[in-house]
Amino acid sequence: MMTALNPANSENLESYVNKDGIKVIERFFNLPLDYANPTGEKIRVFARHLIPVKKAKTEEEEAKLPYSELFCCTCKAAQDLKSICRGALDFRERFTSKDTRHTLWLDPRGTGLSTHISPESLPARLKTDQDKADYLKHFRADSIVRDCEEIRKALIGDKPNPEDRKWTLMGQSFGGFCIITYLSFFSSGLKEVFIAGGLAPLHHHPDRVYAALIPVLRKRNEIYYKKYPQDIKRIRDIIAYLEANEVTLPNGGRLSVSRWLQLGIHFGFHGGIDRIHQIVFRLTNDLELFGRPTYKTLQVIESKYSFDGNPIYAILHEPLYCQGVAPKWSAARVLGQDSQFSWGHVKSLTDSEPIYFAGEMVFPDAFDDFVNLRPLKGAAEILANDSSWGPLYDIEQLRKNVVKVTAATYVNDMYVEFGLAQETASIIANTEQYITNQLNHDGIRADAKDVMKRLFEISKREYD
Repeated sequence: MMTALNPANSENLESYVNKDGIKVIERFFNLPLDYANPTGEKIRVFARHLIPVKKAKTEEEEAKLPYSELFCCTCKAAQDLKSICRGALDFRERFTSKDTRHTLWLDPRGTGLSTHISPESLPARLKTDQDKADYLKHFRADSIVRDCEEIRKALIGDKPNPEDRKWTLMGQSFGGFCIITYLSFFSSGLKEVFIAGGLAPLHHHPDRVYAALIPVLRKRNEIYYKKYPQDIKRIRDIIAYLEANEVTLPNGGRLSVSRWLQLGIHFGFHGGIDRIHQIVFRLTNDLELFGRPTYKTLQVIESKYSFDGNPIYAILHEPLYCQGVAPKWSAARVLGQDSQFSWGHVKSLTDSEPIYFAGEMVFPDAFDDFVNLRPLKGAAEILANDSSWGPLYDIEQLRKNVVKVTAATYVNDMYVEFGLAQETASIIANTEQYITNQLNHDGIRADAKDVMKRLFEISKREYD
């Protein structure tokens, strides 16, 4: 089923030692696109393999070290993964007491150096929107987890001691979602798991997810406007300008009213509110001085979105919550019920009334506004109305879980709502949490050392 492009023990694997004394091995694996047809079309999955040189000077010593795999959040770019790894490296000794371990940094299928999802990278055989939609359905968490399980078996599946065939997982955000899928279907391959901001809602439909997130999103907007009250009028003026003018971004994308309001996705990150204020301040200055946005300002705005470089984020964002139901543009439907997020409503009110920004939500007009989403618009529409999504979680298996689960959970998380996260924690047996209201969703990026320290201490299960 699985073929390593470079065999696991081959001397031909590309490797080097970095300045921190870590041996880095670049690994690629050929894996089935569709696990229901394991002998059919293959994709490539990349994993960066780290081995501490001081702890393993020979191949024999390397072979004795346990394994960890790190899931980054597919949606939030590489910084989350780098932060996880910094924390893991800083606290290796705390984590493993006397030894250290192999660590794999995974690029999940559809991202990074693995087979990437983008209009230009799709196989030539995909001629129609339906062809593209059928292909893209194989890039959710259920397939990502199958990839990981095949890689685990390839690297350590033949160890004499059954316990040595297991590995530890660590995941941030969507990486945590993947870990819960792993716990549901392949828990026998796991020693223990660590999750940061990723206790996934276990519901079969995204509507409840977005309904739960709207109060959190409203609160973040209120904090924004309380800190920057002058931005109420500034933003109303900016949106009025965007409504009256066709504004084209440097890469050819369109800065519509909807796309502008999607900047609110940054409100859930540390420093995000301040970064959006600076954009508002800069664009307001442009309009006052020149009567139009400058190229530099548009370049800054364009850089705040990841959809063009990571179309999979937009295409599969809502389906990542779906089990046997169609999302039907859930975020647009649910958010549309709150008039404070509607410019059509707010513009009729006085200038003292703020328009609220959206959060981590994908709207159908994104496939018009973003250049690299336009070729995938038809496929996205098909997937939005597809109800044949398979199961992501096994609730009964999670209730009897024996794998140690240690999670960092953020009370004010704007992407994984706290109440739903607590429902999940109550379902997954053997779960302990570090809960804080002092960090946002990217807490592991903002304070990697403290978060990792607390997770590793909790994982000991030593109670006072």
